[in-house]
Amino acid sequence: MKIFIETLGCPKNENDSSLFGGQLELAGHQIINDPALADAVIVNTCGFINDAKKESIDAIFRMRTIKRPDAILVVSGCLTQRYGDDLYREIPEADIILGVNDYEKLPNLLEAFVAGKRQKFLVGSPTPEDWQHRRFDGPPYQATLKISEGCDNRCTYCVIPEIRGNFRSRPIEDLFQEAQWLAKSGCKELILIAQDVTAYGLDLYGKLALPELLTKICAIEELKWIRLMYCYEDRITDELIKVMSSEPKICHYIDIPLQHYSSDVLKKMNRRSTPQSISETIQKLRQAMPDIHIRTTFITGFPGETQDDFRILLDFIQSSRFERLGVFAYSKEEGTPACSMKNQIPKRIKDRRRDEIMLRQMEISRELNCQKIGQIFETIIDEVEDNPDCPVAKKGYTYIGRTRYDAPEIDHSVIVQSNHIHKPGDIILVEITDSFDYDIVGMEVQNEFAK
Repeated sequence: MKIFIETLGCPKNENDSSLFGGQLELAGHQIINDPALADAVIVNTCGFINDAKKESIDAIFRMRTIKRPDAILVVSGCLTQRYGDDLYREIPEADIILGVNDYEKLPNLLEAFVAGKRQKFLVGSPTPEDWQHRRFDGPPYQATLKISEGCDNRCTYCVIPEIRGNFRSRPIEDLFQEAQWLAKSGCKELILIAQDVTAYGLDLYGKLALPELLTKICAIEELKWIRLMYCYEDRITDELIKVMSSEPKICHYIDIPLQHYSSDVLKKMNRRSTPQSISETIQKLRQAMPDIHIRTTFITGFPGETQDDFRILLDFIQSSRFERLGVFAYSKEEGTPACSMKNQIPKRIKDRRRDEIMLRQMEISRELNCQKIGQIFETIIDEVEDNPDCPVAKKGYTYIGRTRYDAPEIDHSVIVQSNHIHKPGDIILVEITDSFDYDIVGMEVQNEFAK
C-alpha cells in the first residue's frame, strides 16, 4: 500500500511520525510524497492551541479533497486524542481516528480496512517505542531523541497532560542504544526533546538524571552536536550547567519556555519559577557559557494580565536581550483552569501586546546579528540553494545552514557562499559577512574542516 504522511506541530509529532512510518515500511508498505497517488493518507495533527487546531483541521479538509476517492483517510495525533469523538462525528470522511498511543495498530488497521466501516481508537496504553525501525527521508544527519513522554507540571493554560498523560521517562540504556543507532545511521546533530527535558529521570531514578544521560551520550563518537529543547527553568541545576559547559559536543544553546516574568502572572500560570529564580538561572548560564544562546517563549494576555504585568515582561525582555524569542497570544483552551479564570483579556489586546514584544525582539535580534559580522562559526548545511533570485547569490555555490546556536525549523539560518560542493549534514566553518533581522550571511573558510 502507498501511504502519504502529513505531520503538523512540534518535533515530538515529527518523532512520532518517524516511528510509525518505520512500522508501516516494516509491514511492507511504501511511504510516498504525493497524497494524490496514495492508497492511504495519514494526517498527524497538533492540538496544543487554537491556531494549531485550525491548521490541523484545514490540513484534514485539504487532504480530503486531494486524495483519491477510494483512498483511506487516517487522522491521528494530539487533536484526535483530545477531540476524537467530535472529529469522528463531524468529519465522516475520516475513515480511521487514532490517538497518540495507538500507532502500533496502524499496519493491521490499514490492511484490514473495509470501505464504509469507520474505526476509532483513543484509549490505547503507551507501548515501548520501536526506534530500531524509525523512518527518515534520507540519512538522518539531524534527529530527535524523545527522552520522556507526558507531563506532570500542570500549568493552568496547558492541555498536554490531558493529551499525553503523566510524565514517563525512558531508561538511560534504551536512550543510549537509540542514540548509538542514530549515530551509526548518519546522525551528527542529536536533539533531546520531551514535554519537560529537565525533569528526566525523576520518575525512574528519583533524581534529575539529565546530566548523567548527557554525559553518556556525549561518548558516542559519531555525534558532533547535542542540543537541548524544552527545559524548565527551575530544574536547570548547577550540575546540568557544569555538564553543558564542559562537554564540547553539547551546543551552547538551551530552550527555556519562561512564559512570563511577572510574579502574579507566573503564580496564576502555576509555574514554579519566580522572577528572581529566572534572573539567577540566566546569569548562571551566561557566566558559565558566555556565548550561550537562550531561546525562550512568552504568553501575552493571560487572564488577569495587567498593563503593569505586561510592562514588567517587556522591560525584562529588553534588559535580558534573548538571542531567540517567540511569543504566543494566550489561547483559551477548554478544560484548563485558565479557561474559567476571571478577567479574560480581549483578543485585540493580547495580539497588540504580542506584536509589541516581537517588534522589540526584532530590534534586539538585528543588533545581536550585527555583532556576529567578522566572526567564524561552525555551520551545518541543511539545503542547497538553487534559487537564482537569492538576494546574496554570487558565483560558486549557495547553501542554507545553521550555527550551533540554531535549532532546525525554529531558529535563524545562515546563507552560505562557498566555492566547494557540500551536501546536507556537512559541518563547515563560515565567516559572517552580513546580517538581517533574523538570518545572517557568510562565506566558507577552511574547507578541510568539512565533516
